Amino acid sequence: MKYIADLHIHSKYSRACSKDLIPEKIAQTCVRKGIDLIASGDFTHPTWFNLLKNSFEEDGSGFYSLKNSHNKVKFILSSEVALIYKDTERVRRIHLVIHAPSLAAVEKLNKVLGDKFNLKSDGRPILGISAPNLVKLILEVDEKFIIYPAHIWTPWFSVFGSKSGFDHLADCFKDEVNNIFAYETGLSSDPEMNWRISELDNLVMLSNSDAHSLANLAREANIIDLEDYTYDCFYQLLKTGRKDLISTIEFFPEEGMYHWDGHRDCSFSCPPEETKKLKGICPKCAKPLIIGVDYRVQELADRPVGFKPTNVSDFIKLVELDKIIAEAFDIKSRSSKAVQAEYNSMIDKFGPELKILRETPLVDLKDVEPRIVEGIKRVREGRLHVKPGFDGQYGQVKIFADDEKRQKKLI
Repeated sequence: MKYIADLHIHSKYSRACSKDLIPEKIAQTCVRKGIDLIASGDFTHPTWFNLLKNSFEEDGSGFYSLKNSHNKVKFILSSEVALIYKDTERVRRIHLVIHAPSLAAVEKLNKVLGDKFNLKSDGRPILGISAPNLVKLILEVDEKFIIYPAHIWTPWFSVFGSKSGFDHLADCFKDEVNNIFAYETGLSSDPEMNWRISELDNLVMLSNSDAHSLANLAREANIIDLEDYTYDCFYQLLKTGRKDLISTIEFFPEEGMYHWDGHRDCSFSCPPEETKKLKGICPKCAKPLIIGVDYRVQELADRPVGFKPTNVSDFIKLVELDKIIAEAFDIKSRSSKAVQAEYNSMIDKFGPELKILRETPLVDLKDVEPRIVEGIKRVREGRLHVKPGFDGQYGQVKIFADDEKRQKKLI
Protein backbone atom coordinates (compact mmCIF):
# COMPACT_ATOMS: atom_id res chain seq x y z
CA MET A 1 0.00 0.00 0.00
CA LYS A 2 1.20 3.52 -0.77
CA TYR A 3 1.77 6.14 1.91
CA ILE A 4 2.81 9.79 1.66
CA ALA A 5 5.74 10.44 3.99
CA ASP A 6 7.62 13.60 4.94
CA LEU A 7 10.67 12.29 6.79
CA HIS A 8 12.53 15.47 7.77
CA ILE A 9 11.01 18.37 9.70
CA HIS A 10 11.89 20.40 12.79
CA SER A 11 10.27 21.27 16.10
CA LYS A 12 9.75 24.54 17.93
CA TYR A 13 13.09 23.89 19.63
CA SER A 14 15.11 24.38 16.45
CA ARG A 15 16.51 27.78 15.65
CA ALA A 16 14.30 29.96 13.40
CA CYS A 17 11.37 27.55 13.60
CA SER A 18 7.70 28.20 14.33
CA LYS A 19 6.38 27.83 17.87
CA ASP A 20 3.40 26.01 16.34
CA LEU A 21 5.55 22.97 15.59
CA ILE A 22 4.16 20.76 18.35
CA PRO A 23 2.89 17.17 17.94
CA GLU A 24 -0.85 17.95 17.97
CA LYS A 25 -0.63 20.78 15.42
CA ILE A 26 1.77 18.83 13.23
CA ALA A 27 -0.68 15.91 13.12
CA GLN A 28 -3.65 18.19 12.41
CA THR A 29 -1.79 19.85 9.54
CA CYS A 30 -0.81 16.45 8.13
CA VAL A 31 -4.49 15.51 7.82
CA ARG A 32 -5.20 18.68 5.84
CA LYS A 33 -2.08 18.24 3.73
CA GLY A 34 -2.66 14.54 3.07
CA ILE A 35 0.44 13.17 4.84
CA ASP A 36 0.29 9.65 6.29
CA LEU A 37 3.74 9.44 7.91
CA ILE A 38 5.54 12.45 9.37
CA ALA A 39 8.93 12.91 10.99
CA SER A 40 9.01 13.65 14.70
CA GLY A 41 11.93 16.03 14.21
CA ASP A 42 14.64 16.94 16.70
CA PHE A 43 14.62 13.83 18.90
CA THR A 44 18.10 14.73 20.20
CA HIS A 45 16.72 17.77 22.04
CA PRO A 46 16.03 16.73 25.67
CA THR A 47 12.88 18.81 26.21
CA TRP A 48 11.37 17.87 22.85
CA PHE A 49 12.18 14.20 23.37
CA ASN A 50 10.39 14.23 26.73
CA LEU A 51 7.39 15.80 25.02
CA LEU A 52 7.46 13.09 22.36
CA LYS A 53 7.58 10.33 24.99
CA ASN A 54 4.57 11.83 26.75
CA SER A 55 2.66 12.40 23.50
CA PHE A 56 3.27 9.13 21.64
CA GLU A 57 1.91 5.65 22.00
CA GLU A 58 3.36 2.50 20.43
CA ASP A 59 1.47 -0.07 18.41
CA GLY A 60 4.36 -2.44 17.67
CA SER A 61 5.02 -1.05 14.16
CA GLY A 62 7.99 1.13 15.07
CA PHE A 63 5.89 4.15 14.09
CA TYR A 64 4.00 6.19 16.68
CA SER A 65 0.55 7.71 17.09
CA LEU A 66 -0.69 10.50 19.34
CA LYS A 67 -2.16 9.35 22.63
CA ASN A 68 -5.87 9.83 23.17
CA SER A 69 -6.41 10.93 19.59
CA HIS A 70 -8.47 9.72 16.63
CA ASN A 71 -5.88 11.22 14.29
CA LYS A 72 -4.50 8.42 12.07
CA VAL A 73 -1.23 10.17 11.20
CA LYS A 74 1.85 8.17 12.18
CA PHE A 75 5.20 9.59 13.32
CA ILE A 76 8.63 8.21 12.47
CA LEU A 77 11.32 9.13 14.99
CA SER A 78 13.77 11.49 13.32
CA SER A 79 16.35 14.16 13.91
CA GLU A 80 18.88 16.22 11.98
CA VAL A 81 22.39 16.89 13.27
CA ALA A 82 25.07 19.29 12.07
CA LEU A 83 28.63 17.99 12.03
CA ILE A 84 31.56 20.41 11.98
CA TYR A 85 35.01 18.84 11.84
CA LYS A 86 38.30 18.92 9.96
CA ASP A 87 39.14 16.42 7.22
CA THR A 88 42.04 16.61 4.74
CA GLU A 89 42.95 20.09 5.96
CA ARG A 90 39.47 21.47 5.30
CA VAL A 91 36.67 22.29 7.69
CA ARG A 92 33.67 20.14 6.79
CA ARG A 93 30.07 21.04 7.62
CA ILE A 94 27.69 18.16 7.04
CA HIS A 95 24.01 17.72 7.93
CA LEU A 96 22.69 14.20 8.48
CA VAL A 97 19.15 12.89 8.94
CA ILE A 98 18.72 10.11 11.52
CA HIS A 99 15.72 7.78 11.98
CA ALA A 100 15.34 5.61 15.07
CA PRO A 101 13.57 2.26 15.47
CA SER A 102 12.18 3.05 18.93
CA LEU A 103 11.97 5.57 21.74
CA ALA A 104 14.22 3.27 23.77
CA ALA A 105 16.90 3.45 21.08
CA VAL A 106 16.66 7.25 21.03
CA GLU A 107 17.04 7.35 24.80
CA LYS A 108 20.25 5.31 24.57
CA LEU A 109 21.64 7.42 21.74
CA ASN A 110 20.83 10.70 23.48
CA LYS A 111 22.67 9.48 26.57
CA VAL A 112 25.79 8.67 24.52
CA LEU A 113 25.67 11.95 22.58
CA GLY A 114 24.75 13.99 25.66
CA ASP A 115 27.88 12.80 27.44
CA LYS A 116 30.01 14.23 24.63
CA PHE A 117 28.06 17.16 23.17
CA ASN A 118 25.59 19.89 24.08
CA LEU A 119 22.18 18.71 22.92
CA LYS A 120 20.22 21.41 24.73
CA SER A 121 21.21 24.47 22.71
CA ASP A 122 19.25 23.68 19.55
CA GLY A 123 16.91 21.10 18.06
CA ARG A 124 19.50 20.53 15.35
CA PRO A 125 22.64 20.19 17.50
CA ILE A 126 26.18 20.90 16.32
CA LEU A 127 28.43 17.92 16.97
CA GLY A 128 32.22 18.02 16.72
CA ILE A 129 32.61 14.55 15.25
CA SER A 130 33.33 13.21 11.78
CA ALA A 131 30.59 11.64 9.66
CA PRO A 132 32.06 8.10 9.70
CA ASN A 133 32.68 8.19 13.44
CA LEU A 134 29.12 9.34 14.10
CA VAL A 135 27.64 6.63 11.87
CA LYS A 136 29.71 4.01 13.69
CA LEU A 137 28.68 5.39 17.10
CA ILE A 138 24.97 5.40 16.19
CA LEU A 139 24.97 1.86 14.81
CA GLU A 140 26.73 0.59 17.93
CA VAL A 141 23.73 1.84 19.90
CA ASP A 142 21.26 0.05 17.61
CA GLU A 143 21.91 -1.44 14.18
CA LYS A 144 18.42 -0.47 12.97
CA PHE A 145 19.09 3.27 13.03
CA ILE A 146 18.91 4.84 9.56
CA ILE A 147 21.40 7.60 8.69
CA TYR A 148 21.61 9.54 5.43
CA PRO A 149 22.95 12.89 4.19
CA ALA A 150 20.49 15.78 4.23
CA HIS A 151 19.97 18.18 1.28
CA ILE A 152 23.16 16.83 -0.26
CA TRP A 153 23.95 19.76 -2.59
CA THR A 154 23.44 22.95 -0.57
CA PRO A 155 26.65 25.02 -0.33
CA TRP A 156 27.25 25.40 3.39
CA PHE A 157 26.10 22.25 5.20
CA SER A 158 25.99 19.19 2.96
CA VAL A 159 28.01 16.23 1.77
CA PHE A 160 28.47 17.63 -1.77
CA GLY A 161 28.24 21.33 -0.84
CA SER A 162 30.55 23.72 -2.67
CA LYS A 163 31.74 25.37 0.55
CA SER A 164 32.50 22.46 2.83
CA GLY A 165 31.59 19.17 1.18
CA PHE A 166 33.28 16.30 -0.61
CA ASP A 167 33.38 15.13 -4.22
CA HIS A 168 32.43 11.54 -3.39
CA LEU A 169 30.35 9.85 -0.70
CA ALA A 170 33.22 7.50 0.17
CA ASP A 171 35.47 10.52 0.82
CA CYS A 172 32.99 11.62 3.48
CA PHE A 173 31.81 8.35 5.05
CA LYS A 174 34.96 6.27 4.43
CA ASP A 175 34.65 2.77 5.95
CA GLU A 176 31.00 3.46 6.90
CA VAL A 177 29.83 4.32 3.38
CA ASN A 178 28.13 0.92 3.01
CA ASN A 179 25.89 1.81 5.96
CA ILE A 180 24.43 4.75 4.03
CA PHE A 181 21.36 3.53 2.13
CA ALA A 182 19.71 6.80 1.03
CA TYR A 183 20.16 10.50 0.44
CA GLU A 184 17.95 13.58 0.49
CA THR A 185 17.82 15.74 -2.63
CA GLY A 186 17.07 19.08 -0.96
CA LEU A 187 14.80 21.77 -2.35
CA SER A 188 17.29 23.08 -4.93
CA SER A 189 17.71 19.82 -6.87
CA ASP A 190 15.33 17.30 -8.40
CA PRO A 191 15.63 13.63 -9.44
CA GLU A 192 16.75 14.44 -12.98
CA MET A 193 19.72 16.39 -11.64
CA ASN A 194 20.70 13.60 -9.25
CA TRP A 195 20.37 10.89 -11.92
CA ARG A 196 23.44 12.41 -13.56
CA ILE A 197 25.63 11.17 -10.67
CA SER A 198 26.31 7.45 -11.13
CA GLU A 199 27.60 6.83 -7.60
CA LEU A 200 24.11 7.64 -6.27
CA ASP A 201 22.54 4.75 -8.23
CA ASN A 202 22.80 2.28 -5.36
CA LEU A 203 21.10 4.63 -2.90
CA VAL A 204 17.42 5.39 -2.48
CA MET A 205 16.50 8.98 -3.30
CA LEU A 206 14.32 10.75 -0.74
CA SER A 207 12.75 14.20 -0.84
CA ASN A 208 11.55 15.85 2.37
CA SER A 209 10.29 19.27 3.36
CA ASP A 210 12.86 20.15 6.06
CA ALA A 211 9.93 22.26 7.28
CA HIS A 212 10.47 25.08 9.77
CA SER A 213 6.73 25.86 9.87
CA LEU A 214 3.43 24.04 9.52
CA ALA A 215 2.73 25.61 6.14
CA ASN A 216 5.84 24.03 4.64
CA LEU A 217 5.04 20.44 5.61
CA ALA A 218 5.14 18.19 2.51
CA ARG A 219 6.44 20.89 0.18
CA GLU A 220 8.60 17.89 -0.73
CA ALA A 221 7.61 14.36 0.24
CA ASN A 222 7.80 10.67 -0.68
CA ILE A 223 5.17 8.24 -1.93
CA ILE A 224 6.30 4.94 -0.43
CA ASP A 225 4.89 1.54 -1.35
CA LEU A 226 5.16 -0.54 1.84
CA GLU A 227 4.03 -4.14 2.09
CA ASP A 228 3.75 -3.68 5.85
CA TYR A 229 3.26 -0.28 7.44
CA THR A 230 6.21 -0.71 9.80
CA TYR A 231 9.63 0.77 10.51
CA ASP A 232 11.27 -2.58 9.74
CA CYS A 233 9.66 -2.70 6.31
CA PHE A 234 10.82 0.85 5.57
CA TYR A 235 14.32 -0.01 6.82
CA GLN A 236 14.52 -3.06 4.56
CA LEU A 237 13.24 -1.07 1.59
CA LEU A 238 16.14 1.36 1.97
CA LYS A 239 18.72 -1.31 2.77
CA THR A 240 17.83 -3.36 -0.30
CA GLY A 241 17.84 -0.25 -2.51
CA ARG A 242 14.27 -0.63 -3.81
CA LYS A 243 14.19 2.69 -5.65
CA ASP A 244 11.18 1.53 -7.66
CA LEU A 245 9.03 1.54 -4.50
CA ILE A 246 9.52 5.24 -3.76
CA SER A 247 8.45 8.16 -5.92
CA THR A 248 8.79 11.77 -4.84
CA ILE A 249 6.88 15.01 -4.69
CA GLU A 250 9.25 17.83 -5.59
CA PHE A 251 9.71 21.57 -5.36
CA PHE A 252 10.54 23.12 -8.68
CA PRO A 253 14.32 23.15 -7.95
CA GLU A 254 14.69 26.67 -9.27
CA GLU A 255 12.53 27.78 -6.34
CA GLY A 256 15.10 26.45 -3.85
CA MET A 257 17.32 28.85 -1.94
CA TYR A 258 20.58 27.74 -3.55
CA HIS A 259 19.79 26.72 -7.13
CA TRP A 260 21.92 29.33 -8.92
CA ASP A 261 25.16 31.06 -8.00
CA GLY A 262 25.20 34.59 -6.66
CA HIS A 263 25.41 37.14 -3.89
CA ARG A 264 22.23 38.10 -2.06
CA ASP A 265 23.76 41.32 -0.69
CA CYS A 266 24.66 42.35 -4.24
CA SER A 267 21.27 41.29 -5.69
CA PHE A 268 23.23 39.35 -8.29
CA SER A 269 22.69 35.81 -9.53
CA CYS A 270 23.63 33.82 -12.60
CA PRO A 271 23.59 30.30 -14.07
CA PRO A 272 26.68 28.09 -14.08
CA GLU A 273 27.67 29.09 -17.64
CA GLU A 274 27.86 32.76 -16.64
CA THR A 275 29.72 31.90 -13.42
CA LYS A 276 32.41 30.19 -15.47
CA LYS A 277 32.76 33.25 -17.69
CA LEU A 278 33.11 35.40 -14.57
CA LYS A 279 35.66 32.91 -13.16
CA GLY A 280 33.50 32.65 -10.05
CA ILE A 281 33.87 36.34 -9.14
CA CYS A 282 30.93 38.64 -8.43
CA PRO A 283 30.95 41.56 -10.92
CA LYS A 284 29.55 43.92 -8.27
CA CYS A 285 31.80 43.34 -5.25
CA ALA A 286 34.71 41.42 -6.82
CA LYS A 287 34.42 38.65 -4.19
CA PRO A 288 33.89 34.93 -4.89
CA LEU A 289 30.28 34.00 -5.68
CA ILE A 290 28.38 31.50 -3.54
CA ILE A 291 28.35 28.48 -5.84
CA GLY A 292 24.91 26.91 -5.94
CA VAL A 293 23.44 23.49 -6.58
CA ASP A 294 23.08 23.63 -10.37
CA TYR A 295 26.77 24.44 -10.80
CA ARG A 296 27.86 21.80 -8.32
CA VAL A 297 25.77 19.07 -9.99
CA GLN A 298 27.32 19.93 -13.35
CA GLU A 299 30.76 19.87 -11.76
CA LEU A 300 30.38 16.33 -10.39
CA ALA A 301 28.12 14.85 -13.08
CA ASP A 302 29.44 11.90 -15.08
CA ARG A 303 26.30 11.61 -17.20
CA PRO A 304 24.59 13.93 -19.69
CA VAL A 305 21.47 15.98 -19.05
CA GLY A 306 18.40 13.82 -19.55
CA PHE A 307 19.97 10.52 -18.46
CA LYS A 308 17.55 8.24 -16.56
CA PRO A 309 18.74 5.12 -14.69
CA THR A 310 16.74 1.90 -14.73
CA ASN A 311 14.38 0.93 -11.90
CA VAL A 312 13.65 4.45 -10.73
CA SER A 313 10.18 5.83 -10.11
CA ASP A 314 8.67 8.93 -11.62
CA PHE A 315 8.22 12.15 -9.69
CA ILE A 316 5.92 15.13 -9.71
CA LYS A 317 6.75 18.80 -9.22
CA LEU A 318 4.21 20.88 -7.32
CA VAL A 319 3.61 24.38 -6.02
CA GLU A 320 1.79 24.58 -2.69
CA LEU A 321 -1.93 25.31 -2.94
CA ASP A 322 -1.84 28.51 -0.87
CA LYS A 323 0.88 29.89 -3.17
CA ILE A 324 -1.32 29.18 -6.20
CA ILE A 325 -4.28 30.89 -4.50
CA ALA A 326 -2.15 33.89 -3.56
CA GLU A 327 -1.00 34.37 -7.13
CA ALA A 328 -4.50 33.84 -8.50
CA PHE A 329 -5.73 36.59 -6.16
CA ASP A 330 -2.61 38.71 -6.89
CA ILE A 331 -1.81 38.81 -3.15
CA LYS A 332 1.84 38.73 -2.11
CA SER A 333 1.48 36.82 1.17
CA ARG A 334 0.32 33.21 1.20
CA SER A 335 -0.59 33.69 4.88
CA SER A 336 -3.05 36.52 4.24
CA LYS A 337 -6.59 36.09 5.59
CA ALA A 338 -8.15 35.99 2.13
CA VAL A 339 -5.74 33.33 0.88
CA GLN A 340 -6.10 31.17 4.00
CA ALA A 341 -9.90 31.46 3.94
CA GLU A 342 -9.99 30.16 0.36
CA TYR A 343 -7.41 27.47 1.16
CA ASN A 344 -9.43 26.17 4.12
CA SER A 345 -12.65 26.30 2.11
CA MET A 346 -11.10 24.15 -0.64
CA ILE A 347 -9.70 21.63 1.84
CA ASP A 348 -13.09 21.35 3.56
CA LYS A 349 -14.86 20.78 0.23
CA PHE A 350 -12.41 18.63 -1.72
CA GLY A 351 -10.12 16.93 0.80
CA PRO A 352 -6.37 17.11 1.47
CA GLU A 353 -4.12 19.56 -0.34
CA LEU A 354 -1.92 16.95 -2.03
CA LYS A 355 -5.02 15.18 -3.38
CA ILE A 356 -6.30 18.46 -4.86
CA LEU A 357 -2.94 19.29 -6.43
CA ARG A 358 -2.28 15.79 -7.83
CA GLU A 359 -5.52 13.95 -8.44
CA THR A 360 -8.75 15.92 -8.24
CA PRO A 361 -10.28 16.27 -11.73
CA LEU A 362 -10.34 19.93 -12.67
CA VAL A 363 -13.99 19.62 -13.67
CA ASP A 364 -14.78 18.81 -10.03
CA LEU A 365 -13.40 22.24 -9.08
CA LYS A 366 -15.95 24.08 -11.24
CA ASP A 367 -17.23 26.14 -8.30
CA VAL A 368 -13.71 27.36 -7.40
CA GLU A 369 -12.35 30.71 -8.64
CA PRO A 370 -11.36 29.91 -12.27
CA ARG A 371 -7.90 31.45 -11.92
CA ILE A 372 -7.11 29.04 -9.07
CA VAL A 373 -8.19 26.09 -11.21
CA GLU A 374 -6.13 27.42 -14.10
CA GLY A 375 -3.16 27.79 -11.74
CA ILE A 376 -3.46 24.15 -10.62
CA LYS A 377 -3.67 23.09 -14.27
CA ARG A 378 -0.54 25.02 -15.21
CA VAL A 379 1.45 23.64 -12.29
CA ARG A 380 0.46 20.08 -13.25
CA GLU A 381 1.64 20.78 -16.79
CA GLY A 382 4.81 22.57 -15.66
CA ARG A 383 3.70 25.75 -17.43
CA LEU A 384 5.13 28.38 -15.10
CA HIS A 385 8.20 30.52 -14.75
CA VAL A 386 10.54 30.44 -11.76
CA LYS A 387 13.25 33.02 -11.21
CA PRO A 388 15.95 30.85 -9.60
CA GLY A 389 16.89 31.24 -5.96
CA PHE A 390 20.48 31.86 -4.87
CA ASP A 391 22.64 32.47 -1.79
CA GLY A 392 19.89 31.66 0.72
CA GLN A 393 17.10 33.47 -1.16
CA TYR A 394 14.11 31.50 -2.44
CA GLY A 395 13.29 31.60 -6.13
CA GLN A 396 10.17 33.43 -7.31
CA VAL A 397 7.35 31.41 -8.85
CA LYS A 398 5.22 33.09 -11.49
CA ILE A 399 2.20 31.21 -12.80
CA PHE A 400 0.38 34.13 -14.44
CA ALA A 401 2.01 36.68 -16.71
CA ASP A 402 1.88 40.38 -15.80
CA ASP A 403 -0.61 41.15 -18.57
CA GLU A 404 -2.94 38.44 -17.22
CA LYS A 405 -2.79 40.06 -13.79
CA ARG A 406 -3.64 43.44 -15.31
CA GLN A 407 -6.64 41.89 -17.08
CA LYS A 408 -7.83 40.47 -13.74
CA LYS A 409 -7.65 43.92 -12.15
CA LEU A 410 -9.54 45.50 -15.03
CA ILE A 411 -12.29 42.91 -14.66
